[in-house]
Amino acid sequence: MNYTQRHIKMDMGMGILYTLCMKPLTIPDAATAIAAIQGEIRRSQESRYDHRLHGILLVAQGMSCREVAGLLGDAHSTVAYWVRRYEEEGLAGLVEGDRPGRPKRLTEEQMAQLGAVLRKSPGDFGFSSNLWDGKTLAVFIGEQWQIELGVRQCQRLFRQFGFRLRKPRPLIAGADPALKQELKKYSHSRKR
Repeated sequence: MNYTQRHIKMDMGMGILYTLCMKPLTIPDAATAIAAIQGEIRRSQESRYDHRLHGILLVAQGMSCREVAGLLGDAHSTVAYWVRRYEEEGLAGLVEGDRPGRPKRLTEEQMAQLGAVLRKSPGDFGFSSNLWDGKTLAVFIGEQWQIELGVRQCQRLFRQFGFRLRKPRPLIAGADPALKQELKKYSHSRKR
């Protein structure tokens, strides 16, 4: 055979050894694939737990923390931390706790009030626009609760409440109603 081969001997359960010839597999652009897979692992709480389980399993099978860290793409001190937590608390030590993050700026009560406010028109609260947008909501929250939120954060609040973006249709100033009606007649005749 003229291509690179690996020979693997397998015991098929009856004491018989088979030799398999396998061509080594490669992943094109491995660096990008590794970064993407590691990002996916970090994204999900369950996958991070599974990642730690794999690390503990490899250490239990006799690999050093440095070897495991090299395989999994983590720091050896991180793997050692997992092992200590596992020794002290068992599997419960590998479960991820709450990540504190930045505290919420609006309380649950304010969020409930905001949900009711967004179901009304901005005009009901003294604004000149017909639809809520990020700027209008930021001004409202600032006036109502003296909390400064950015426009983007207010847009995220819309999504959190299940609203979607609706852009207002501009009105043409000084449009002649008769001319508009005439254009409508022509557009219908062209479609036929």
